[in-house]
Amino acid sequence: MAKESLVKEHVDVVIVGAGPAGLTAALYASRANLKTVMIEQGLPGGEVNNTADVENYLGYPLISGPELAEKMYQSAMVFGVDHVMGQVTKIDIEGEAKLVYTSDKCFISKVLILATGCQHRKLGLDSEMRLNGKGVSYCAVCDGFFFRDKDLVVVGGGDSAVEEATYLTQFASKVTIIHRRDQLRAQKLLQDRAFNHPKIHFIWDSVVEEVVGDQAVEAVRIKSLKDQKDSLVPCQGVFIYIGLVPNTSLVTSLGICDEEGWIITNERMETSIPGVFAVGDVRQNTLRQIATAVGDGSRAGHQAYLYLQEMDANK
Repeated sequence: MAKESLVKEHVDVVIVGAGPAGLTAALYASRANLKTVMIEQGLPGGEVNNTADVENYLGYPLISGPELAEKMYQSAMVFGVDHVMGQVTKIDIEGEAKLVYTSDKCFISKVLILATGCQHRKLGLDSEMRLNGKGVSYCAVCDGFFFRDKDLVVVGGGDSAVEEATYLTQFASKVTIIHRRDQLRAQKLLQDRAFNHPKIHFIWDSVVEEVVGDQAVEAVRIKSLKDQKDSLVPCQGVFIYIGLVPNTSLVTSLGICDEEGWIITNERMETSIPGVFAVGDVRQNTLRQIATAVGDGSRAGHQAYLYLQEMDANK
């Protein structure tokens, strides 16, 4: 659809993404009586929906990810947020106006809050792509049930890898964690659980060179970084947790990202473009947790109100 034929709608705030950061920003902005649109192409709650149990979010000693996501969504909608299901195809900045395009609409706002999150980094193997969905997965909560009584491999050594490996033990007969270093990077609590679990085994100082299989995963071929020797690890599923990549393809041309693609902000969630904020996992940060995302969102929602107040005062 040509730009000139798109329906145009003027609003105060557009939020792209509806994870914990986007939802909180929507709550604060709408509560400040700002006309707020939140655009999300998937389930509200983002990656929280792919987490089995959340046990480090204050007020909920233990809650399932999908249940927490639903509670957050219901809270965010109380003050009249316009929730649009759809995909943002383009973002333009024209002076003080922020133009956010979907397939059938152009939202013109004074404030843009980017809450697009990140996604799991891929190994970059042809065999990984070929067997994606045929034994290769990036979400234990989504796919673990399909691997009952199977031997599984988890690639990675951080919080996500160790936590998801532990989650998979309720289905699998054996879970092998393959890590390129000689020690885990995960929190000690998560490490202790993994080390003490009889179903979890470890292969250190090794990388996956190939996912082996024709129609489904049969093994992974790994290389030792110590002696460069190859070996096969039989398995029926491979879960990959080797880091994160920011979802910033829509804004790379705006000059607000670092060399790895994370959006740079100050402590007020402001980017280098006035009226453009970034929150949550897409932001350059050292800790990506539900609690930090909620903090980012609340600050950005409030800063949006202050920014618009200042704009009106300067007219």
